[in-house]
Amino acid sequence: MPLTEKELLAEVSRIFDLNISSLILAKSNITAEYAKAVGILSKSKKIIVTGVGKSGLVAKKIAATLSSIGFKSFFLHPVEALHGDIGLVENGDCCILLSKSGTSEDIIRLIPYLKSRNVKLIAIVGNSNSFLAYNSDVIINGAVEKEACPYNVTPTTSTLTALAIGDALAISLMLHNNIKITDFAKNHPLGQIGKNLTLKVKDLMHKGLALPIIKSKSLFKDSIIEISNKKLGCICVIDDNQKLIGIITDGDVRRMLQEFDDIRNLKVDDVMTKDPVTVGTDAFLNEALSIMEQRDSQINVLPVVDADKKCVGVIRVHDIIRSGI
Repeated sequence: MPLTEKELLAEVSRIFDLNISSLILAKSNITAEYAKAVGILSKSKKIIVTGVGKSGLVAKKIAATLSSIGFKSFFLHPVEALHGDIGLVENGDCCILLSKSGTSEDIIRLIPYLKSRNVKLIAIVGNSNSFLAYNSDVIINGAVEKEACPYNVTPTTSTLTALAIGDALAISLMLHNNIKITDFAKNHPLGQIGKNLTLKVKDLMHKGLALPIIKSKSLFKDSIIEISNKKLGCICVIDDNQKLIGIITDGDVRRMLQEFDDIRNLKVDDVMTKDPVTVGTDAFLNEALSIMEQRDSQINVLPVVDADKKCVGVIRVHDIIRSGI
């Protein structure tokens, strides 16, 4: 008979409790082997991660995590390894091997060939009295009391524990090797963190011929023409040395047209906002967005200046949002 809703929710709760207990057990089994493992990993040329079945899927995730934080890491299928892929393994590498029992035939067959290449072995294993454990340089205890499966067969709590151990090793290694958030971002150029910490104002700003710009003392009506031609909703006012001294926006134009019936004699100096808020070329996009939003009256466009305060570009809030940060 199918489970009732009450029975189903009780079963879900039991599974969560069992998973939590497995992680608490793994935490209680933390020893100096973790530090030894991180020491080996930090000095390795490459990090190979291997496992069979569900352990293999967890191994792929651990390898991907290590790669994402800047370490040369890849998943090696133990069967394919003995059919040519072991050629990727060389002296100075290390290998993380995942196995609940520690007696998987595919893993056991691989070990001598790894050792022949002088590869350090780190076992994440559920049985510390197994062939894998006896033949590894480091043993990380991944034992669980039972699987969440009602028949204690389907890998569930054991794979969750192995995954948590892999994450603990990866993040510990990240801290040990002083991997910065900017280093992480370089490996995630399309992710949110990557965009926030790699894209700069100079990468998206409108510049060169696309930059709406006009000299001080020019006629206001000429600035309107330039604003219309460049279609960025503003124009930057500069002095004879190309330094920014003001800005005129679409809003300023509308206000002037409401206030004056005749604008023929108006100069840009009469209309512009003097000493406008600016941003530097090397500022990250999230910094530019923050500058726009933190004002009492939000602004939609920022002039971009170089170290000499010369106007070199314009960036709009629309440009930043379109980048996806």
